[in-house]
Amino acid sequence: MITVREALNQAIDEEMERDERVFVLGEEVGVSGGNNEVTKGLYEKYGKWRVLDTPISEMGFTGLAVGASYLGLRPIVEFMTWNFALQSIDHIINSCAKTLYMSGGKISCPVVFRGPNGFNPGYAAQHTQDFCNYYGAVPGLKVVAPCTARDHKGLLKCAIRDDNPVVFLENETLYNDIYDDIEEGYIQPLDRAVIEVEGNDITLIGISLSVKVCMEAAEALKDVGISCEVINLVSIRPIDKKTLLSSAKKTKHVFVVDFSWPSFSVASEVSAIIHEQCFGDLAVPVQRINGEDVPTPYSEEVERMAFPTYLDVVSSVINIYKNGRER
Repeated sequence: MITVREALNQAIDEEMERDERVFVLGEEVGVSGGNNEVTKGLYEKYGKWRVLDTPISEMGFTGLAVGASYLGLRPIVEFMTWNFALQSIDHIINSCAKTLYMSGGKISCPVVFRGPNGFNPGYAAQHTQDFCNYYGAVPGLKVVAPCTARDHKGLLKCAIRDDNPVVFLENETLYNDIYDDIEEGYIQPLDRAVIEVEGNDITLIGISLSVKVCMEAAEALKDVGISCEVINLVSIRPIDKKTLLSSAKKTKHVFVVDFSWPSFSVASEVSAIIHEQCFGDLAVPVQRINGEDVPTPYSEEVERMAFPTYLDVVSSVINIYKNGRER
């Protein structure tokens, strides 16, 4: 068995062993093994020149990574949280994402930016923002939001080998989730969604943590005779339109579950794509189930009200699908 954090560690270890150009940098990634122990043991194995403990300066070490990539190295930048990456967003969006285009294809920027993103219980407003839509809007970036251990290992290995900058949006609440062991060398394409459960009546689309909500809802809906297809979106940029549209045409009922704010969210983009491409195939409009349009509350009781649960999904599906068929 393997946890998500162990899957990430394996991916980095395997790629550092495979390619001496790969190195890791960030706050506490070395001696202490990382704030979330994702880089545990790598400092001892590869030494201080390939596992770099940096000062608390996201702008500084991100700029170092971008410059190193211009010279042929393949940095993996760890942010303690993507909220702190706001300090370095200029390097990511203005330098890294645009270099290949502005150099006429002569200079690539193969950097992986990774760390925990989005909701985490008790972390309040400033440490729980979801940045999928921030980076998903930027040409020149590849953006993924994994859910399972298999996603995390396969996608991270693929991201490290990719010649484009990759924004790798993990979720801290998933790190201890346990899955079956993953074969050494497993690679997962960055641009593909994953159908976690096949079904015929309803399509549930989840993003990172919300995939688990969709899975819980699918189990509950099975008990009332509704067959759900659960899609793990995985790729935020580019979005795997083929998988989404195929499922939408099959089930004709689509629900997108997204922990981020409803305005300009990934759920909004997915909804727009499906409406534009297969409007005539849908029985009802795509339904978005988002977090509330407020900063994350610190109060545990209020926090629970701010994000979608599987019961919210079940209620929405029954209201739209089952009741709609009876009218």
